[in-house]
Amino acid sequence: MSDDLSLLVDAVRSAGPIALGYAHDALNIVDKGDNQGPVTAADLAVNAHLTQTLRQARPDYGWLSEESDDDTERLGREHVFIVDPIDGTRAFIEGNHNWAHSVAIAKHGKVVAAAVYLPARDLMFAARLGGGATLNGAPIFVGGTDKITEATFLTTKPTMKPEHWKEDPGFRRDFRSSLAFRLCLVAQARFDGMITLRPAWEWDIAAGALIVTEAGGMATDRKGAGLTFNNPYPKTDGVMATNIHLHPHVLRHLR
Repeated sequence: MSDDLSLLVDAVRSAGPIALGYAHDALNIVDKGDNQGPVTAADLAVNAHLTQTLRQARPDYGWLSEESDDDTERLGREHVFIVDPIDGTRAFIEGNHNWAHSVAIAKHGKVVAAAVYLPARDLMFAARLGGGATLNGAPIFVGGTDKITEATFLTTKPTMKPEHWKEDPGFRRDFRSSLAFRLCLVAQARFDGMITLRPAWEWDIAAGALIVTEAGGMATDRKGAGLTFNNPYPKTDGVMATNIHLHPHVLRHLR
């Protein structure tokens, strides 16, 4: 039997050709309503593939996925898969390459294995609790910037509205649509941090949060509290990920 991380890596790699095989006119795009965004035939096909692949391999694990009905039976399981079949669906629809398959395994609320794969870029981010983080098999580490005015953060324009800050934090802003990819870019030291002040679904952040922390960074909610997963209502109070130097500076500036 393969270990859990190998299982996740193999599963998301095999999901890539399924998503890439969808032509735009076959996406059957539907708005899920309630500000949840769109879902496509590709999201559902990848979800079906991951459900079969992962649950067949670990039938005793619980299941939490953006594209599956929530089964609260997961709350009684020691381990649970946390899955976003396509994180960054809008980017996927637009033909942008910044979307990912994001999968994680949490044990008693703590993520222990994670994989984020961008098939259109052939980028495989992975991490095991206590085992470090990798990109395509090579170790990655967060950056060392300690001055917030020299940092670049991945976040949305609304995050920068003055009502969210005691004073202008002074960092530069960039954006990627996939939360999982944003977290991985921080882990890779391509960016110095990411922040979202809106509540975040667990499936968007579970894998990326472990990858950041195993790369030597910090991942918390917007108030600096630690993240726990497999909650009855699977949302967190925002997300912030940085290196250990910048984290207190951001908290100091936030209202």
